[in-house]
Amino acid sequence: MNFKPAIGILIISFLHLIALGQPETYTIKKASFSSDKYDELAPVYYSNGIIFCTNRDLNLFNYSSALDKRLFKINFIDTTGEVKWENSRLFSKSLTTKLNDGPVTFNTGRDTIYYSRNLEVSSSLREINSTRNKLGIFCAVLVGKEWTKTRELRINNEWYNLTTPSLSPDGKRLFFASDKPGGFGGSDIYYSQFKEGYWNDPVNLGPVINTKGNEVYPYINQAGELFFSSDGHPGLGKKDIFFSRFSGEDWLTPIHLDAPINSEYDDFGIVTDSLMNEGYFSSKRDSSFDIYHFRTNFPQTFYSTVQKENQYCFIFSDSGSIVIDTLDLKYVWDFGNKKKKYGAVVNNCFPGPGKFNVKLDIVERSNGKLFFSKLAYLLDLRDFEQPYINSPDVSIKGKAIDFDGLKSYLPGYEILNFSWDFGDSTRIQGEKVKHSFNRKGEYLVNLELTLKTDLTGKIIKTGSSKKILVFNDLKEKSAFLVRNSSSNADLPDIRKFKNSTINSIYSAEDEYIQDAVFQVEILSSRERIDSNSVIFSKVPDKYVIEEIFNSEAGTYSYIIDQQMRLMDTYNAYKEIEDAGFKDVRTKIEVLKDPAAKELNRLKKLFGTSTDSYFDSYNRLTANGYLLLDQIQKILNKYPEIRIEVGVHTDNTGLPADKLIISEKYAQTITNYLISKGIDSGRLIAKGFGGYRPVASNFIEEVRILNRRLDFSIIKN
Repeated sequence: MNFKPAIGILIISFLHLIALGQPETYTIKKASFSSDKYDELAPVYYSNGIIFCTNRDLNLFNYSSALDKRLFKINFIDTTGEVKWENSRLFSKSLTTKLNDGPVTFNTGRDTIYYSRNLEVSSSLREINSTRNKLGIFCAVLVGKEWTKTRELRINNEWYNLTTPSLSPDGKRLFFASDKPGGFGGSDIYYSQFKEGYWNDPVNLGPVINTKGNEVYPYINQAGELFFSSDGHPGLGKKDIFFSRFSGEDWLTPIHLDAPINSEYDDFGIVTDSLMNEGYFSSKRDSSFDIYHFRTNFPQTFYSTVQKENQYCFIFSDSGSIVIDTLDLKYVWDFGNKKKKYGAVVNNCFPGPGKFNVKLDIVERSNGKLFFSKLAYLLDLRDFEQPYINSPDVSIKGKAIDFDGLKSYLPGYEILNFSWDFGDSTRIQGEKVKHSFNRKGEYLVNLELTLKTDLTGKIIKTGSSKKILVFNDLKEKSAFLVRNSSSNADLPDIRKFKNSTINSIYSAEDEYIQDAVFQVEILSSRERIDSNSVIFSKVPDKYVIEEIFNSEAGTYSYIIDQQMRLMDTYNAYKEIEDAGFKDVRTKIEVLKDPAAKELNRLKKLFGTSTDSYFDSYNRLTANGYLLLDQIQKILNKYPEIRIEVGVHTDNTGLPADKLIISEKYAQTITNYLISKGIDSGRLIAKGFGGYRPVASNFIEEVRILNRRLDFSIIKN
C-alpha cells in the first residue's frame, strides 16, 4: 500500500483457525450511523458516542476535483440518542483542513487529541495536493469547548508518512503506521516513547508484527494489547484484523480474528470495550467503506499454553559431602505429620501446595537414636500460575466428563469469566461444566479466563490447553491405561524444581564448606558444671572434657572429642552413649578463632595420616618436614597459643608397643619444632597408641584411618 495525501486512512487484522462447523464467534451488524452512499471508517470511543472519519457532504472543503474524491473529515455521533447517520456532525472546525483529517486517538482524560493530517495545509489546494505533501501526526488540547494549541509532533518527516495513531492507555507510547525507509514492507507499525517531555524517535515493532506487505491501523486496548490490520499475514483476503500481545522481549505471533469480523474484503480499524464483549470495526463489504458493530457470542481464544501439571511428588537426596557408614547409621527424612522415609534418596508426595517442614537426620540403626542432624528447611511448594483444567485425561465416547477451573492459580487477579472450547465445535462458559465427546479421538481442550488485576483493575485474558483422549469403549480405555501404567516420567529433584522455594533453617552442608569440625557433645547446660562433678565420673580417663560457652544461646557445652570427619567421631560417641549419657550427640561447629581456622586448613591440605610423615625407620619424611614448617609458622604468628601433638596408631601388635611408638612420634615432632625456635612450654606431646580408634581395625583399607596425627590448640 502506498500512502497518498488525499486518503491517509489505514487498516488492521487477527489470525485464528476456526474448527469446521464451529458456531460463529461474533455477530456483526452495520452500524446505524453508517450510510450506503458515503464512506465511514476508523471508529473511536469518545464521551457518549463515536468519533469516526467520513467523506459525506458537510459543505466544508468537502471535495477535491484534482483527486476526484470527497475528503475525509472527523465526525462525532452521540450513540445514546437516536443513532442515524444524518445526526452525525463535524467534530471540530479547528481541526479541519483542506485535505483529509483523521484518524484520531485520545488520552484517557479525553482532553488531548492526536490525529493524522497532511503536513502542509495552509497553501492553495492545488499546491498542497501533491504526493510530496506527506502525512504526519498532530496534537491539540481541549480548552473549554475548543480544541486549541495544535502542534506537529517532532517525529514527523517530510520524506515519509506517519498516520493512524493510537495512544496507549498510560499515555506513554504512541503507535502508528509509517512507510518510513528501513522497514519490512510497504508500511509498518511503529511506536514512539514519550520521555522527558517529548516523543522519542520511532521504533519498529519488528518482524513478528510487520511483514513484506502492509501493516496499518494499530489499536491498543486497555490491557496494552495490540490490534492491527495486515495484508501480509495469512488471512481471508485483502486486509484482515489481527491481534498480538507483548510477552517477555517480543510480540507473540499474531492471531487472526474469527469471521465474520474478518472476511474476503478489507477489514480494519477496530475498537473494543475492555472485555471485547462488543465494539466496532471498518470494512468494505458493500460499495463503500462502512462501520460495523460486533458482539462477541463466545470469547475467542487468542493465546493458550499447554497446561503444566502441578507437581507434588519429588525426589529428596543427600548430597553425600558428609560421608557416613550405613552399616551402623541410616538416613531419616521427616516430612511432618509423622511421615518419615529412610535412605539417602527417597521419594515423597505432599497433599498439595503449601509450606512443609523437612528434616534430615542420621540415626543409629540399632536403636534409632539421633547421632547427627544433617539439615532442616521450610519448603514452600506452589502451584503453577496458570488457568488449570481439572478433568480426567482419558474417557470414552458419549460419557459426560466433569470439567472445572477451580484450581486455576493466578495470584493478584480476580477471575471474571471461564470460557471452554472442547475442540469439537462445542464451547461453553462457566467455572464447572460437563461435556461428552461423541467420537473417538484426541481433543485439545482450551480454558480461557478473563481476569481483572487487583492492583489496577486492568482486564486481561489468558488461557491453557489440555489434551483429552477419548476411546470407543471401556475395554479400549483400560488397555491404554495398562500399556501406559509403567511409563510415568521420573520424579523431579526438589532442589531443581522451579516452582518451590527452600528456606534453610539449618544445613550442616553449608557449615561444612566453611572452617568446621565435628564435635562429640556429652551434654549442654544453662548452668556451668564443675569438672569434678559426679556427672562426669563415667567419662573414660582417655577423654579430656572441654567446656565451651555459647554466648548467643547462653549455654555451656561439654565436648570430649573433635574430628575433621563425621564418622571419626562415631567411636567416641558410641563409647559415651554406652557409658550412660543419654543426651550425647555429634554436632558440627564452625571455627571462629583465626589460629584454629588456619590449623584446620593445614590439616585438610596435608592430611592426618602418620604414614605420610614417618618412614619405616620411624623417621620424619620430607612431607613431614614440610608440614611441621607450616606448624612453626602458625606458632610464630600466634605466640599466645599452645599446641598438643597427639599421635594415634592402629591396634595391630601389642598395645604397650603401640603406645611407645605413638609417644616416640609425638616427641620427635615436638623436638623438631623446639629445634626451630619454638618454646617447649608451648608444646605438649601425647601418644595414645590404639586406645582411641576412629575406625574399625579389621581390614587395612579402614585401619589406616587410625594411624593418624592430630594438632589441637590448648587453651590456657
